[in-house]
Amino acid sequence: MSNKCDGCQHNVEGGCSSKSCIVLEKENQWSSIEKVIGIMSGKGGVGKSSVTSLLAATLAKKGYAVGILDGDITGPSIPRLFGLKGQARQSEEGLLPTVAEDGVKVMSMNLLLSEETEPVIWRGPVVSGVMKQFWTDVVWGELDYLLIDFPPGTGDVALTAMQSLPIDGIVMVTSPQGLVSMIVNKGIHMAEKMNVPVLGLVENMSYVQPPSCSEPYYLFGKGKTEEVAKELGVDFLGSIPIEQEFAELSDQGKVFEYTNENFDKIANKVIKKLKAK
Repeated sequence: MSNKCDGCQHNVEGGCSSKSCIVLEKENQWSSIEKVIGIMSGKGGVGKSSVTSLLAATLAKKGYAVGILDGDITGPSIPRLFGLKGQARQSEEGLLPTVAEDGVKVMSMNLLLSEETEPVIWRGPVVSGVMKQFWTDVVWGELDYLLIDFPPGTGDVALTAMQSLPIDGIVMVTSPQGLVSMIVNKGIHMAEKMNVPVLGLVENMSYVQPPSCSEPYYLFGKGKTEEVAKELGVDFLGSIPIEQEFAELSDQGKVFEYTNENFDKIANKVIKKLKAK
C-alpha cells in the first residue's frame, strides 16, 4: 500500500497527524464486521480495559457476536480478564482469535507470547504495525461489534487506529478526579481531528456503595464527568461504581459473570447511538 503521507507537513515518525492522510486498511477477507468501537482514555489507570471487557460481555449477553482487539500491545490485560491462556492458533486464512467462555473473541499480544509475563520492548512504529495486523491478519469471522481497547493517551497506536481502521465511534473512559476536564479534552480533540465521532463519556470508579449505607460514598469526590460532557457537547453514557465482586471476578478471569444495571444502560445507549449513525 502506498503511503499518502509522504511529503505531508504533518507527517512525523510513526504516523501523520492530518485526517486528510487517512488510509483505511482492508480487514481480513474472512472477516465481516458490522461496527467498530474504540475504547479510549486520555491517561492510564482509569479502567479502560475493564470498561472494554464489561461492554463486550454485556453485548454478548444481549445476543450479539462480539470481538475484542487488544490494542494495548505493550500492556495487554484483556486475556487475563476473560481467563484466556495459551497461544492463539494459526490457520491458512490467518490468525485465529481465542474464544472466551461467553463467546467473546479476543486477539491480544499476550496470546502470541510464550509466557504472558514476557515484556514487549518495541518502538512505536512496530507496536502500531501490530495493531494494524490484528485487523488485517486476524480471522474475526462475522461480528456485530469489534471493540478496540486503546492504550492510554493519544500516542502512536491511537493515531494509527484512527487513521487505519474504520472506527464507527469512540467511548471515552475517565475517572472522577479533578483532572477529568483536561484529560477528556485531549482525547476528544484528537478524535475530532481524525473525524471519528465520540459516542460519549463513561465515568469509572465513580463511587462505592457501602452495604450499611443508603447513600453512595464518593471515594475520589463527586465526579464532574457529566458536567464536562455537557460543556464539550458530548453524551454522558453513565457511571460505574467500585465493587468488590468485579475485582474478584476479574482476578478469576470471569469478568463475564459480573452484572451491573448501570453498565446495561451504558451498553444500550452505545447500541442506540451506533444504530442512529
